[in-house]
Amino acid sequence: MDRARQFSQEAWLMGWVMLALVGAVAFGLLALFGAPRSLWSFGAAALMLGATGYALQARPALPGAPVAAGKAVAMDAEGVAKMRELRSAMFGQFTALDYAFYPADALIRSGKADTAARLMLGAVRQTPQAPALWTWLGMTLVEADQGTMSPAAGLAFRRGVALAPKHPGPPFFYGMALARAGQPEAAIPWLRRALQLTPDGASYRGDIQGAVIQIQMLAAMRARAAQPPTQ
Repeated sequence: MDRARQFSQEAWLMGWVMLALVGAVAFGLLALFGAPRSLWSFGAAALMLGATGYALQARPALPGAPVAAGKAVAMDAEGVAKMRELRSAMFGQFTALDYAFYPADALIRSGKADTAARLMLGAVRQTPQAPALWTWLGMTLVEADQGTMSPAAGLAFRRGVALAPKHPGPPFFYGMALARAGQPEAAIPWLRRALQLTPDGASYRGDIQGAVIQIQMLAAMRARAAQPPTQ
């Protein structure tokens, strides 16, 4: 009994050591790549969510313990502002599509995400060949659903990707939304695709690199939590 208790304590401690290393490596790489600190807040929230799930539902001393189901990651105001900044960097600023973007942004800031989603839905009906509008419809639907990825949101993102298969914007925002929805493993291929499509000199390349690092670290954390203890 004492040996089993000792093993349980050692496994628990080792698990937290691994989680700490994951976090340290993640933020070290973010600093190395020069990712803006406004993206760090998303990474911190995601890593803390993974750690919480590990502590509560993936106890390494319990073989076969369930891993926490994906949960939405909250983004603070700085993170939300960064997503809008990246939208302008990727899709352009002061374009004809601002007739939809700016009112939707204002509605979300005022806590009316459902109304913003309806506005974006009307926009894609009016301009159905605009990948940026479909992408942001997906983002507003995720916001309206409190960070969860609904089938309608996924459809909107994939429509954006289909309309602009060589543009990094739609897969990037799709990946970020999946990560926020607690699906980092599903997010990684989309984020990697966005990075591959991004020109070397693009102003937002570092942001995408930082996002890839963050989400890969979160996925590694979840994989570590799912592993049975070694005997």
